[in-house]
Amino acid sequence: MAKLYVGNLSFEVTDDGLQQLFIGKGYQVASARVITDRETGRSRGFGFVELGSGDDAARAIGEMNGLNVEGRALQVNEARPQESRGGGDRPRGGRGSTGRSGRNGRY
Repeated sequence: MAKLYVGNLSFEVTDDGLQQLFIGKGYQVASARVITDRETGRSRGFGFVELGSGDDAARAIGEMNGLNVEGRALQVNEARPQESRGGGDRPRGGRGSTGRSGRNGRY
């Protein structure tokens, strides 16, 4: 399987709409997902599509990158692995952080 990043999507595009966009061009789509904001549920304007083969992915990038969909030029390229968001022992705020609280907790 090959995973593609699809950016500059209209905020009205749904998972099904993204899938149908690729199916309509003749691709075998394993999955399609538009990424949404956790708090609002609104589209963030990008998503991911999984295709059956690397050959299809290369062809889709060539054919669909820059394609005008709903007045927007799509950005289509190979998806990169998600980077680590960190975590560990870093402070996340509060009085022990590098914020403005100072030594005595005063502003």
